[in-house]
Amino acid sequence: MTHEELEALLVKTQQDLELANFTIRWMETSKFWRLRAAWLTLRQRLKFPFRTAAVSSLQTSARAIASASDAKYRQWCEKNSPRPADLQKLAETVEILPHKPLISVIVPVFDPTEPFLRDAIASVASQIYPYWQLCIAADALTELQVHELLAPYQAHNDRIKVTFQETNDQSSNGLVNCLNSALELATGEFVSWLDPHDLLTLDALYEVALLVNRHPDLDMIYSDEDKVDEKGQFKEPFFKPDWCPESFLSRMYTRHCGMYRRSLVQQIGCFRPEFEGSHDYDLVLRLTEKTSEIAHIPKILYHDRIQDHSTVHDLKPKSHAVEAAEKALEAALQRRGEPGKATALKGHPGCYLIRYHIRGLKPVTIIIPTRDLGRVLDRCLASIFSKTTYANYEVLVIDNGSTEPATFSMFKQWQTREPKRFRYQTLDIPFNYSKLNNYGVEQSQSDYLLFLNNDTEVLNSDWLTAMVEQAQRPQIGAVGARLLYPDGTVQHAGVVAGLGGVAGHSHKHYPGSDSGYFSQIQTINNYSAVTAACLMCRRDVFEQVGGFEEDLAIAFNDTDFCFKLIENGYRNVYLPHVVLHHYESKSRGHEDTPQKQARFQQEVLYIQRKWQGILANDPCYSPHLTRAREDYSLKFFRDKHGD
Repeated sequence: MTHEELEALLVKTQQDLELANFTIRWMETSKFWRLRAAWLTLRQRLKFPFRTAAVSSLQTSARAIASASDAKYRQWCEKNSPRPADLQKLAETVEILPHKPLISVIVPVFDPTEPFLRDAIASVASQIYPYWQLCIAADALTELQVHELLAPYQAHNDRIKVTFQETNDQSSNGLVNCLNSALELATGEFVSWLDPHDLLTLDALYEVALLVNRHPDLDMIYSDEDKVDEKGQFKEPFFKPDWCPESFLSRMYTRHCGMYRRSLVQQIGCFRPEFEGSHDYDLVLRLTEKTSEIAHIPKILYHDRIQDHSTVHDLKPKSHAVEAAEKALEAALQRRGEPGKATALKGHPGCYLIRYHIRGLKPVTIIIPTRDLGRVLDRCLASIFSKTTYANYEVLVIDNGSTEPATFSMFKQWQTREPKRFRYQTLDIPFNYSKLNNYGVEQSQSDYLLFLNNDTEVLNSDWLTAMVEQAQRPQIGAVGARLLYPDGTVQHAGVVAGLGGVAGHSHKHYPGSDSGYFSQIQTINNYSAVTAACLMCRRDVFEQVGGFEEDLAIAFNDTDFCFKLIENGYRNVYLPHVVLHHYESKSRGHEDTPQKQARFQQEVLYIQRKWQGILANDPCYSPHLTRAREDYSLKFFRDKHGD
């Protein structure tokens, strides 16, 4: 045997030993053994270049079932994970795909942990979709002897390309330089980046290729993800919404396992060194300004490794990363012609609050339907007039047949105290929320309309300013607020279509200071609807969709209105920094009579018949989250209302 042959044999033996050790690390569960035989058969049929049986079993969500510490997620995985037979069928369909795009996975090797890096590489080599390319750029000054580690991979698989950053001077741009160097190696139609400690699921690239075959014009694709700790336990699944631009401005929720058309990445200039730390956020902000062909795969395709030293999971992110994100966001706002300020949210790493510059102090009419309950309305009015700092507004009360003298006395007092900003009109009809508000719009001439319940109380002074900031934007339809019960718990933080069969309030009864599902309560987010207990929109938008549907006298008229806005191409948005107390349903009482209940059921049927599509699939919510409760918990088949 020649020296060269002996060296090659040693390299192969070393790789086999590494993968055998990897297998042992993941053998603890009985589920592994049930998968092993099926996977070995599949591996033999696919003729993978590396011996990756254990790696592949790691990639399946089924392995997560055995190792996850979270019992609920484990139970969910039992119902939703692909079986080995499913994976085999997928692999067999690859060759019949009309289009087989080459996908380049780029990995920046910058101070990695050696076992994790090997696992990351193996997770790419294990893909059931064979048309991939792995492009690795390594920092030459990293502590790991990356030359020795990576050279055998490149030598034994022509789909793996490696380059080294020999000129790196440990500047703050080392990671960006690695990423851009890896991009230079890429020749795929699509590119994705994989952190050197993370893992792709076995079917990740297959799912992308399948979607591209269905929608060939796509430029950006992202998936759901979960986390894996250093003990191999899978947890904390992040089930994401479809593309929601305002949510993305609050945090980079697409995060990992994003696939991007390489030509478009090159067109926008790849990663920019001046945004090191939030370079991926900056890149995707720029890319999404060039295309609307964006899709979400609602499946776990990426495992994000939890490491104690990882800045991704550090509760105190490095200041330069926060500053880079703020700078990237403000640059995006400027490019889009919507200048504003981005500020990191304290206590919520990776989350940002966008405040826009107001273009012209246009008038706002605050429309409040009421009937008696003078003390309730008086508290609402006092909070508005004492706290509101936005200068150009009026309050228009629509009196729905009040009879109590105290109510009329209160009207006169406010006319005296605020003669230019308070007025009331009478519409004495059987209670119909839609008619009352539509009538209020007819009696006003303002550019902005704010629909407000009489049983609310303003808590922060810039509430109206913040709502105008969003309502002025041409693409925005309805703007909603965070409404709290008097005890400080959440009454409204956005409306999810399909909850309870029609629609429900996000995170209802959560503590008002709670983060919610991946900081959902505390960040600006797109929702399919917001409640008209506090809802702002532009007059032209209101008139375009025909206002509130008067056949919906009591319930879901605001939901229907918001759905009409979406149907007409607008986006609705929830603002966490606009906070009011809501003393719910004091004006009309509860649905506690046969007549009220019958009317309520009629309105439920109206919405269900008219809006079947959005009720079945709310684009701002995940199909893997429950429709039976308002707590963003996992969906299980035993749940009612479509669960």
